[in-house]
Amino acid sequence: MTKIKNLADLKKLKDQLQSKMKYGDKRERTEDLVQVKIAMATCCIASGSRETMNYLVDELEKRNIDAVVTQTGCMGYCYAEPTVEVKLPDREPVVFGYVDHHKADEIIEKYIKNGILLEGIIPVNYRKIDE
Repeated sequence: MTKIKNLADLKKLKDQLQSKMKYGDKRERTEDLVQVKIAMATCCIASGSRETMNYLVDELEKRNIDAVVTQTGCMGYCYAEPTVEVKLPDREPVVFGYVDHHKADEIIEKYIKNGILLEGIIPVNYRKIDE
């Protein structure tokens, strides 16, 4: 990783990262895209979420998968960090735990591309108000 020595280096790095990410406000309907949320609270980052996020951003771009990747705070699953929530169009979100590069690759290939559920899903422990 390059060392940041001044404000110009920081701005350059920010611009590079932002160009890799696809933000929802540039799209009319994000519901029609794959949405990926990566937990980035302190415990998440300490467990490797930053590396997982960078890997997912790079791989989704390389594989030409139209997705919106965002960061979120703590999802409450500190025991299973890094955690990643994936929402496919017209489906309920699924949260995966212990997501390293290998697991992220599996999520892209099996779940995002083919809709196949895989091990590592954290069960939902709440109910919606309208249920």
